[in-house]
Amino acid sequence: MQHFDIIIIGAGVVGSAAARELSRYKLKTGVLEKTPDVCCGTSARNSGVIHAGFNNKPGSKMARFCVEGNAGFDKIAGELDIPFRRTGKLVVGFSSDDKERLIAMKTQGEKNGVPGLKMVDKDFIRQIAPNVKGEFALWSGSTGICSPFEFTLAMAENAAANGTEFFFDSEVTDIRWDGKNYSITAGGKEFTSRWIVNCAGLGSDRISSMLGIDGYTIHPCKGEYFILDKKAGPLLPVPAYPVPNPKEGGLGIHLTPTIDGNILVGPSNEYLNDSDDYACEQDVMDMLIADGSRIFPHLKREYFIRNFAGIRPKLTTKEEGGYHDFVIERRAEAPHAVNLVGIESPGLTSSVPISKEIVRLIQEEEKLSLRDDFDPIRHRITTFADKSPEEQAGLIADDPDYGEIVCRCETITKAEVLAAIHNPLGVHTVTGIKYRCRAMMGRCQGGYCQTRIAELIMRETGCSREEIVYGKDDSWMFTGKVRG
Repeated sequence: MQHFDIIIIGAGVVGSAAARELSRYKLKTGVLEKTPDVCCGTSARNSGVIHAGFNNKPGSKMARFCVEGNAGFDKIAGELDIPFRRTGKLVVGFSSDDKERLIAMKTQGEKNGVPGLKMVDKDFIRQIAPNVKGEFALWSGSTGICSPFEFTLAMAENAAANGTEFFFDSEVTDIRWDGKNYSITAGGKEFTSRWIVNCAGLGSDRISSMLGIDGYTIHPCKGEYFILDKKAGPLLPVPAYPVPNPKEGGLGIHLTPTIDGNILVGPSNEYLNDSDDYACEQDVMDMLIADGSRIFPHLKREYFIRNFAGIRPKLTTKEEGGYHDFVIERRAEAPHAVNLVGIESPGLTSSVPISKEIVRLIQEEEKLSLRDDFDPIRHRITTFADKSPEEQAGLIADDPDYGEIVCRCETITKAEVLAAIHNPLGVHTVTGIKYRCRAMMGRCQGGYCQTRIAELIMRETGCSREEIVYGKDDSWMFTGKVRG
């Protein structure tokens, strides 16, 4: 049995941010994650937009933390060495009703302290994004884009470098409080901790109940996306959204450039009974194309390379629609626990301010001492494709593995794949490698390189082909040999 000062349940973007923030203090911190890696759920399956904060109700935690997170993102991106770009965003409209909603959104955003909001005309739209359709728009100059999985991984890696311990394949099945410590059963192992922080996302209502805090129900809401080839990337330099319909509980079908040059189309909005249903359906895909084409008439099927789904942990039902504010609380029913429930969009943008709020709530009970040796800097894998020919030659001279291309679509080298395999968190799933170095994210989606990556995982880790999983525990890549 291992004892910790603080155990965080969940290693998504908020759990990883909390782990990094708490690693600033003289604490023994552990993270329990039910999947084999960080960022295996909602945090990896979103549009990667750093929102400005004009969609959120004034005075709400959502508004406060979103605006704060947006303002501080340049600093955190620099410390963690992750690509980030302030693109701005267009929310386009066509009718008089649309204009009224956009003006209301602008007023709401200004109340929240969002900078750089202005109403713009068709000429402005054509100047910023010539391929986007609309009669007018709300322009948000502070909106940005990042890689959601690289952001989450970077925070987790930095936390680990500062002493935080991560335990994967460790689903929490029991929590008990003895008046002094929590006893936690997770993944067949036993832990004790003075504090618990619930960052379990889609499972946060279940963990909340285990802590003795009842009354919350997560309503899983699936959003499906298309990914467009990088060939389409230059056609959309900024995110473009339609005017949202609050009754639908989302921001509508929008078009978002990714930090790596693709375009995302989506999400849809479908409430589920199953929080693990990531299936994509043809009628939803057809709807994405039809609705997305209203504002971006370049959704040619030749550009489509993949679809995927994410699931939002909503605290509102389909009938209620809209958003419930973040729950971030301490309650008498659960001493020494910080309970987070319903952290949906803009959770990615808000994650760092939320982590500071977690620390503030803990310090209401006990004083925490800062470490002298906390290091906020994390360096990402040295990439090859974005270097000049001279720089590439230098990389190959220093490490010949940079001279062997494993992923042709994204020009990812053997050196980068090996660095991903030997990552600081020690995870060796196929998606774990994919998220860390972008291998398999190109046009062929792993058709050429996936088996080569599996072979490298086997060679470097000593696991058998039957032990290799794609992402989750039951997603086996191989069951044996094809030929005798």
